[in-house]
Amino acid sequence: MFAPGLIQFISSDARSRLQVLVRLAPFTLLVGGCMTVGMPPEATAPVPSTAVTASYSAMYAARPEERFALPATEIADVDPRYFRQEVAYPRAEPPGTLVVDPGNKFLYLVRENGRALRYGVGVGRAGLAWSGMARVGRKAEWPRWTPTPDMIAREPERNGPWRHGMAGGLSNPLGPRALYLFDGQRDTLYRIHGTTEPHTIGTDVSSGCIRMFNQDVIDLYGRVPVETRVVVLPADEHVEPAETQVARTPSQGAGS
Repeated sequence: MFAPGLIQFISSDARSRLQVLVRLAPFTLLVGGCMTVGMPPEATAPVPSTAVTASYSAMYAARPEERFALPATEIADVDPRYFRQEVAYPRAEPPGTLVVDPGNKFLYLVRENGRALRYGVGVGRAGLAWSGMARVGRKAEWPRWTPTPDMIAREPERNGPWRHGMAGGLSNPLGPRALYLFDGQRDTLYRIHGTTEPHTIGTDVSSGCIRMFNQDVIDLYGRVPVETRVVVLPADEHVEPAETQVARTPSQGAGS
């Protein structure tokens, strides 16, 4: 009934919401038979799957238990390839490694037996400017954000008021979680974080490093400890064939 690989990486609270949604699935099929819904990435039959849609809805549902009650992420217009999902992983990195593919807009958490959790990401200029090996040197919940001098110069009206920093919260561009990447003891200034602009996932954006759906960065944060090994690929190197990349342009400007 469920898409392979979905249930095992949905959080326990999301599972409860999912069970309710799935019990309603037959009724939803009756009243929504004329509606077009997103298909799972590896589906072959052109038949909407209410169970899969319910699974994704639960995955990206509101998180009222957060320090700042987090609203649901609107996923109706998201390409299904950018949803959190388990996929085959062809490379040799050991389980537990994070691999960022900025060119294809994916982040992978390598698992056992040639599998990985794949997350869709949005990539800022800083996310394309650096590649190499790193480690998660620090993690933060509802992190503070301070724009760089370059960001202030580029968008002074938008970023200038926050030159001394913005406290964590729903308006903070880093979202509910951030992973800070270090090379030894040196901060690379490369961040993996949430976003206030979920429509930019799968796109190149003006500022920032690697942004994720807020529910996804919360999920990833809970899976990776400090000292996790991170591999950031060059923009022209990909985990999966380059044709998996979906060319999208955000509908409006994006910040960090």
